[in-house]
Order: sequence, then C-alpha cells, then structure tokens
Amino acid sequence: MRIRRLFVAAGVSFALVAGVISSIPAASAAPSSTSGKPASYTPPPVQWGACTNATLASRGAQCGFVVVPLDYDRPNGTKIKLAVSRVMHKTPDAQAQGPMLVNPGGPGGSGLIYAIFGEFVPNGAGDAYDWIGFDPRGVGSSQPALSCIPDYAGYNRPLYVPVTPKLEQVWINRSKAYAKACNSAQHALLGHLTTLDSVRDMESIRKALGAPQINYYGFSYGTYLGQVYGTLYPNRFRRVVFDGVVNATRVWYKANLDQDIAFNKSVKVFFAYVAAHNSVWHLGTTERVVEARYYAEMRKLIGHPADGKIGPDEWNDIFTQAAYYVYGWVDVASAFSEWVHNRNAAPLVDLYGSPPFDDNGYAVYLGVSCTDAKWPTNWNTWRRDNWRIYAKAPFLTWNNAWFNAPCAFWPAKAGNPVKVDGRHVQSALLINETLDAATPYSGALQTRKTFPHSVLIEGVGGTTHAGSLSGVTCTDDLIVAYLQTGALPPRRPGNQSDVKCPPVPAPQPDAALTATAKSSGASAALREQLRSMVGPSVRSSTPRAAG
Repeated sequence: MRIRRLFVAAGVSFALVAGVISSIPAASAAPSSTSGKPASYTPPPVQWGACTNATLASRGAQCGFVVVPLDYDRPNGTKIKLAVSRVMHKTPDAQAQGPMLVNPGGPGGSGLIYAIFGEFVPNGAGDAYDWIGFDPRGVGSSQPALSCIPDYAGYNRPLYVPVTPKLEQVWINRSKAYAKACNSAQHALLGHLTTLDSVRDMESIRKALGAPQINYYGFSYGTYLGQVYGTLYPNRFRRVVFDGVVNATRVWYKANLDQDIAFNKSVKVFFAYVAAHNSVWHLGTTERVVEARYYAEMRKLIGHPADGKIGPDEWNDIFTQAAYYVYGWVDVASAFSEWVHNRNAAPLVDLYGSPPFDDNGYAVYLGVSCTDAKWPTNWNTWRRDNWRIYAKAPFLTWNNAWFNAPCAFWPAKAGNPVKVDGRHVQSALLINETLDAATPYSGALQTRKTFPHSVLIEGVGGTTHAGSLSGVTCTDDLIVAYLQTGALPPRRPGNQSDVKCPPVPAPQPDAALTATAKSSGASAALREQLRSMVGPSVRSSTPRAAG
C-alpha cells in the first residue's frame, strides 16, 4: 500500500477515456527495432495547463499529458497519453535540484496528486525540487484507462476460504469471468501494461521534461518500478528513495505467498495491541484471546452478514487495514468492539466503504502483475500452495489468492521479469519496517545487496507498510539530509540494516477518540488516508504483492 498520506488520490484533473486509444503524432520516433530492444522514442514537450483537481489547483500545480507509444517496439504506431502534474521548485533557480517523480505503488495507483508531496517533507527539504505526479499507463486520468467489471467486489461475497469444491469453483468462475471481461474491455492495452512498459514511460517523462536526470521517490510497488528503471537507465537516476521495498527476485506469485505469512504475523501484533488496551475495548487480555474472538465473529457472519453487508470476506478485508498500518488501529479496534458488544455494524460498514470499488486500480494491478512474470496456469498448483500456507497462516491466504486468481486465466501473454542490477545507481535510500507485511523486510535486504551504493533504514519492530515521513525523527532527518545534500549514513558490513530507527508509533487510544469511533466509525480523514496509502486496492485494503 505507503506513507502517511494526508490527501486523497481520487478525482484528479482530466476526464477519463476508457476504451479509446488516441493516435497522436510524436515529435520524433525512430523506426521500429528488430534487435529485441525498444527503438528510441522522444515524446513531444508537455503542453502544461491548469489542473481541474481543487487540491492541485490550490497549490499552483500544472497538468498535462506525455504522449507515448502503446508499444515501444513500434514507436511510430498507436499512441496513448500519460497524465502528469507538477509543482515547481520554490527556491531560486540556482538552487533547484531538478524533477522528483513520485510513484505511490499498486501497481495501479494514481499518482497525479503527488505533485504536492514536497510540502510534506520536513524543513523545506522538498522545496528545491519540481515534484512530478503521474498516472501510469491505464490508470486514472491517463488515456485510455482500463476497467473490466465495475461491480466485481460488493457486499457479502462468497466465502474466501474454499471449504467445498463448489465454493472453490464459484471463485474460479469469478476469476475467469474477470479475466475475460478485461480482454473484452481493452485488449490492445492489456498486452502493454508491464513494469517494463512503465519504466520506458518514466524515461519518456524525463525526456518530455527536458531533464538530464530525475530524482525518484517510490513507495511499495513503486520501489520495484524504480529498481527496474535503475537497471536500465542507471545514469538517469540522481537521488532515489525506496520506501516499502519489493524483493525483485520474487515477482509476483512467490511474493504473494510471502505476504500471506507476513500478514499473519503483523495482524497478531495488532491483536496484541488490542489486548494491551483491554480496558478500552474489552476484547481479551491476551493476543490469543483477541485473535480467537476475531475468528469466532468471522464464522458467525457466514450466512448472516452484519447489516446485510459485512460478511466474513468484508470482515477480513477490514482487519487487513490494521495489518498494513498502525494509523487506523483505534478505528478498527473500536469497530470490532462495537460489533462484539452492541452488534452495531455502522463502524464496520464505514471502514469497509461503499461499492463500487476502484475497478480501474484493480484491473491495472492485474494487468501489470499477470504479465510481468509467469504465473501457474494449472489450478492444482494454486490449490496446493495456498492450502499449505493457510495451514500455518490463515489470516489472509485465500483472500490474497482470489485477489490474484485472474492471473491464472489472464488473456495477455506473460513475459520474463527484468533481472535487477543496481550496481551503477550511485546512491539510494531504502526504508522498511521489520514486520512490514506487504513488502517483507527480506526484500529490503535483498535490494540492499543488489544496490551496493544504497543504505537501508530499518523501522525496528514496526508493522507499517511504507511509512516514511510519518513523524519519526530518526527516519525523517535522514530523508531530509539526503534530499538536501545527497548525504547518506555510512554503510555497515554484512547483511543488515545500516541505521536502526523507531517504527511508526502505534496510536494511544483515549476515551474521547474511542467514543468518536464508536459513534461514527473511522473518521473521514483517516479513512481516506488509509485508502490513499493502500492505493487502488478497492475500498478494503485487499492486499497485493507490492502493496
């Protein structure tokens, strides 16, 4: 999912175009390559104009499009448009640090709003950069935008855990139907949604900006996007921050199995927190007792959804928020308590949100994940692996499996992932909490090896995913120093983090906050914050391999 976002990543700028791929002449394009490498392509300059999104407009942001080939191997062919935004540097030109591209993750996360991200960097350390937000191909305001089944995920869906062959077949049929609908909705785009395509788009954005190099701040999946860019265009990277670091050797089927184990651990930390505050929520005095109550209540919802909406799947989705981040712990615990003690479902419904879900984000998530690397096409492999993991990590395993199951039937051909090599990237700052479930800590260690000029900050013991700039002074000060001067702490020998910092702290419940949560569910600000952190993952924080 990615950072303590204080803004909403919805409703940005331009009108969406779904299903129409525009043919717009490029400024220059070489003939199509036959060497296996993409032909050189230079986009026309961005025609900057006013942004229609109120938040962007209030910051003086500019918006426009970068025109790129649908297929970089055919640069003279069909073109698509990438929506971009920027907030210019606030320092004198002589002190400017160049463009800073931001990717919020996903894959499938809308990034236009991140042009205002510089204002959230402490001590004015973001003021010297031109902050560039962009919607990756197929996403949000980019044209065309992919959508497959807008009402695919609603209330009270079939039970995630396939306890009978009939139930398993229901989910298999749903997964096949979604893949088929995506093929019908946007077949041409579907074959060109890989991370490699988006990396080439980033290079086109750099060219359209006229910048010799770019700076980059990537969250979650955005760290994988940055790793591949740094492999192919290392000399174009200047200052680089990866927060919530993806293991590039595990994309993407294996990464999901890794997540299942990690989420089971992180939700236990949340249950222990609830137990530690039993005087507030009265749900049990030990982690085991609270966990047992969670599963008992989930079983009661089978066939008897709360308020006719929150069945066992939606219940699991809601608690997944707490497994991703500490920010909403009070709200999730309060909703849990209110349901157990008063059978009041309103806070649960508020946390889950209202359909329709973000089908665009989900469709692009699958479009990228299913084609970046090969997935098992024999369902017996999925069945065997997920039951094996479920036996020791039941919290999220089948939720995660069905979220990704359309990849078993995806109509576009999967390729081979780029072998990441960061040896020629001159510096990078990596950030990861020890128990981050969406991007397990082992991925940060692996990336540290792959990028020998990088430094890793560990949020010791924390479970928050991609939580930099959340007010932890130890971490924030190092980010500030790096953005201001390029300075990194010394690199330690061995397979370990280079700096150990406190994690994002868990919120301390109090009577007033708990009363508010009980009466109205999660606050609107926190709810939107969670949704923007998780990116396009529906309204329920359903997981993805990169987060």
